[in-house]
Formats: sequence, structure tokens, C-alpha cells
Amino acid sequence: MNKIDIRNYKPLGEIVFDYLKNAIISGELKPGERLMEIAIAEQLGVSRTPVREAIRKLEKEKFIEMVPRKGAYVSSTSLKDMLDVLEVRKLLEGFATELAAERMTDEALVSLLRTHKAFLKALDDGDTESMVSLDNEFHDMILQASDNSKLIEIATALTEQVQRYRLSYFTEVNNFDELREWHKKIYDAIEKKDAKKAGEVAKRHVELIEKAVVTLNKNK
Repeated sequence: MNKIDIRNYKPLGEIVFDYLKNAIISGELKPGERLMEIAIAEQLGVSRTPVREAIRKLEKEKFIEMVPRKGAYVSSTSLKDMLDVLEVRKLLEGFATELAAERMTDEALVSLLRTHKAFLKALDDGDTESMVSLDNEFHDMILQASDNSKLIEIATALTEQVQRYRLSYFTEVNNFDELREWHKKIYDAIEKKDAKKAGEVAKRHVELIEKAVVTLNKNK
């Protein structure tokens, strides 16, 4: 981790919290890794107080767990955790994609196609980092196109949990042909403004991810 820029309007504890949370989501801080207050404070160039505040907030949001007499550790994501997240994601994304099919502007549709093509290229190139980023961008563009602020708020909070397994999913699950197929089906349904079909294929896409995650964990 690098020193953070403290020239920010947020309280320092919030800045450290955002930094550490992003490090956990991106996989820079891995499940089971211990968080040492002194080491983090030195690495980030801050005092221990904002680090302590950030760790308390991360514990409340289940990103870390406190082990008695041992300290703070990045929490692991169990199979049950992942399946619970995917179960909710299936409902939210299905609804969001239905709304997007009805409400997406022509300009946003052009941008969605551009992102879809970039995602396909990342798959061809085997560029895992870009796959993760573009997959997230593709689904976020659909979510934003739903034009429902409450849905966006709820789904965005869930996305932070989704991101925790997205990297491992792209690294360990080799089903790129299915990803191509289902992203295309989602895009095609939205382009045709077929809300019912869009919602169905979005849900089916998540169901296939659920199956892949279960299979992956059985083979570990």
C-alpha cells in the first residue's frame, strides 16, 4: 500500500476506510490477512487514530473480523455468503435490466455496446484485470439506465460484496464462452427494448454464475 493524499474534504478516518475497503475489494488485501494498525499507519503516512476508526467501521460492514487477543483480519467470503449475495443480485439485476430495456437512451446504448466489445476483447486477450473492470462497468451501466435511484442505491451497496469474489471468479472459472453468450443476450434484449426478455436473461446469467461458484468450491 502507498501513502494516501490527505488533501481531501473527508475526515481522515473516512479516507483510510475507503482506501482499505477498496484494497479488500480489489484483492490487494486478501482474506485471512492481518491488519496491523502501526504498519498501516506508517505505510499510509497517517496516525493510528484514523486507522483504528477505519478498522472499526470495516468490522461493522463485515469486511474484517476481530479475533480476540489476536487482532483484525480480512474476513473470508464463504460459499454461503457468495450464494446469498448472488441470490439477491439475481433479483435486483433482473429488475434493473427490465427497466433499462425500457428506459436506456440511444446514447447510453451506444456506450453499452462499446463496453461489451471491450469486454470481449479482454476475454480474447486473457486480460483478467480488464475483464473484471469491464464486467463491472457493463452491469453498472445497465443499473444506471434503470433510472431508479433507490434501486441503484441498494444494488450499488451489494456490488461491493460482489466485487470480493469477481476477481477469483474470473481467475478460476473458465467459462468465457458462456459469458460472451449471456452478455450478448442481455445487450440484444435491451437493444430491442424487450423488457421481459432482458429481465429473464439477466437472471439466467446470474444463475449460471451461481452454478459455476458451487462447482468451483466442490472441486477445491
